[in-house]
This record gives sequence, structure tokens and C-alpha cells, in this order.
Amino acid sequence: MAALRTEGLVKRYGALLVTDHVSLDIRAGELHAVIGPNGAGKTTLINQLSGELPADAGSIRFEDADISALPVHQRARRGLLRSYQITSIFEEFSVRENATLAALGARAQVMGFWRPMLSDRASKQAAQQALAATGLLQRAELPAGELGYGERRQLELAMALAAQPKFLLLDEPMAGMSVQESAAVIALLKGLKRHYTILLVEHDMDAVFALADRISVLVYGRVMFTGTPDEIRNHPEVRAVYLGEETL
Repeated sequence: MAALRTEGLVKRYGALLVTDHVSLDIRAGELHAVIGPNGAGKTTLINQLSGELPADAGSIRFEDADISALPVHQRARRGLLRSYQITSIFEEFSVRENATLAALGARAQVMGFWRPMLSDRASKQAAQQALAATGLLQRAELPAGELGYGERRQLELAMALAAQPKFLLLDEPMAGMSVQESAAVIALLKGLKRHYTILLVEHDMDAVFALADRISVLVYGRVMFTGTPDEIRNHPEVRAVYLGEETL
């Protein structure tokens, strides 16, 4: 059963066609990666799925409901969350408080006064579980502003998990990380597989091949091919697209 399906998704900027009738079928429980050269339309696609950009044509179905017209917050409340590049960290708050606020944001229609609401039991429990899953429990009481770059990315993912998503959209989670930091995030995402359906956009091909169940190749806004990591490695057209690229 597909957790998320797009049919003929289009985004235009004047004469420029950025996503060109993109059709994807992402299965429940899989980690599905989207790769492609710079300018292929990958981030635009994630923006359309999360609701940050409206589609000019086509449809998006999530759990068999048409969500094409829903704004970001309504998609998030249904369990479709984007992590990393849109998450806001409150640097003066502790790591635990950041995760708790993310859990509250997914539950409450109105945030009200944050501090009293930080005692909400269900939100605190969700935050505790998210910090444990991302390896941040030992840093829970530290102000978020004191975290290193890699740990901030882990906190952003913890905040998404605290909101108890069904589907995670991850846009280049390894960007700017050291080899050691990337290895830690790969291990973390391996632990999350099967617990969540994940769409991963990532330039680090070692990470993609280590994590993905299936991979879709996006070129000039079109899905050129979808297959397993082995099928991607051995596909002559995919290899030709990446010939001379650092990503393959």
C-alpha cells in the first residue's frame, strides 16, 4: 500500500518547468531516496510535498486522502512532517524543552504560554522518546544554543519525531557534516527505518545506498528511473547522467 502518491506534479516559474509531471509511489514503511544533479528539482519537490509550494498541476495523496490543497500545518497534523531545513531551534531553551515544544505544536491548536505548557505529560513523554531515539538524552538539559552543528541536526530530527509523524521528509540531512557526523546520522536513520516512512533527498551517495530501499532519479524535473540501489548502480542511463559528477 502506498503511503504517499503523487500524480503528474508540476511546478512552473514562468517558462521554467521545475517539476515536470512527477509521479511517485512511496510504500508504507520504506525509505525512498530522491537523487539527481543540482537543479533537478529535488528541493522544489519536497516543498510541494510539505505544502510550502502549491502545485500548478497534479495531485498528492497521503494515506489515500487528497492533500493537494492543504497548507503545511494541516499536512503536519496528519503526520506528514518535514525535518531539517524548516525546523526552528530555540537556542535559549534546553534540548528537552525544544523537543517538548515541537510535541506541543503538533497537539495544540493554540500554543498559549509555553512555560506552563511544558509540563504537559504526553508532550514530555513524546519528547523523551524522541531524544532517546536520536541519542540526545545525555544532552537534554543543555541549552540548544550550545550544541555543535551535527547535534543541532540531530535535535531538528528529534523535534520532528516528537511531533509523532507517520511520514518524514528529509532534505539533505547530511549537508555540511563531517564524515563522523554523517556516519552518526546514517546509523540514526537506519534505526528509524520501518518505524516511519521516509523520503530522503541527499547528495551523499554512500548514505543513499546504505539507507534506501528504493531510489528515484530526478533529471530536469522528471523521474527518469525508480529502482533498488543495485538497479540504480547498474542502470546505464543513470550512470550516464552522473558521469563526471561527484555524487556517483
